[in-house]
Amino acid sequence: MANKLIVSLSPHVHSGDSVQKNMYGVIIALVPALLVSFAVFGLGAAIVTATSIASCVLFEWAITKYILKREKSTICDGSAILTGLLLAFNLPSNLPLWIIIIGALVAIGVGKMTFGGLGCNPFNPALVGRIFLLISFPVQMTTWPEIGQLTSYTDATTTATPLALMTQAIKGDTSALSQIPDSLDLFLGTNPGCIGEISVAALLLGLVYMLWKKIITWHIPVSIIATVFVLTGIMFLANPEKYANPLTHLMTGGLMLGAIFMATDYVTSPMNHKGQLIYGVAIGFLIVVIRCFGAYPEGVSFAIFIMNAFTPLINTYCKPKRFGEVVKK
Repeated sequence: MANKLIVSLSPHVHSGDSVQKNMYGVIIALVPALLVSFAVFGLGAAIVTATSIASCVLFEWAITKYILKREKSTICDGSAILTGLLLAFNLPSNLPLWIIIIGALVAIGVGKMTFGGLGCNPFNPALVGRIFLLISFPVQMTTWPEIGQLTSYTDATTTATPLALMTQAIKGDTSALSQIPDSLDLFLGTNPGCIGEISVAALLLGLVYMLWKKIITWHIPVSIIATVFVLTGIMFLANPEKYANPLTHLMTGGLMLGAIFMATDYVTSPMNHKGQLIYGVAIGFLIVVIRCFGAYPEGVSFAIFIMNAFTPLINTYCKPKRFGEVVKK
């Protein structure tokens, strides 16, 4: 039997990247921050993380098999595990299990599978889950345990986060800024907050790993961080008693987590570098506006969520010219 010549569309040479490889690469990059969260929050962080990941994987498997009725399961590509891990990173370490399960269902069922699964979702699924929980359960989602309570879970003593103190200062409490931990504590991760946002050092280590493995480029994280630094720096110079310094803004809340791991999602971020810079600057601007003038102390999730909706428009605006196209004069 003669051999058949099979002709396929270009490109004919590829880099070896795959969805599975990149997903697990991001998961590896999140390991340092995960280990810090276990060391700081102990049992609570472990329970929340395990529940979130298991729920996301289970819901993706069930929806794929029984609702979409697809023969091939997608739970092994790493996307459901990554969604569960990122959702857990955006939750307090003392959150009740039933709320975590609801968040996982919304993240996978609404944020991802409703649109057809990976590659079709317009919004980051983990962000969809977090925002839903923040709006639906604001008290539980903004009750933060003190650090060092390694064996406690639901009965943990709670405390105010640096972001809450910054909000108090904006509202007129001039003594609030003095209660914020110093920059070294914020950098290393000895301050209360969500599971995955407490250690800037661990998150930056993950950034270095992803840049080294070429999983992401620098354009989105750097543009977000630079925009927030410049805008908050201007506000700090204008009124240092009311507004925190730019370094404090960078090292508090979910800014580093969002800039490095949430905003850089392949599906929901622009495709080319010009679009990524526009996207990052807009996210940084919205973060500052929401943090300093909005009703919520934190604006990272909402800023990324809003710009996810603008990604198709940014892609259209920044579409590269076709090779050989004649430009009309």
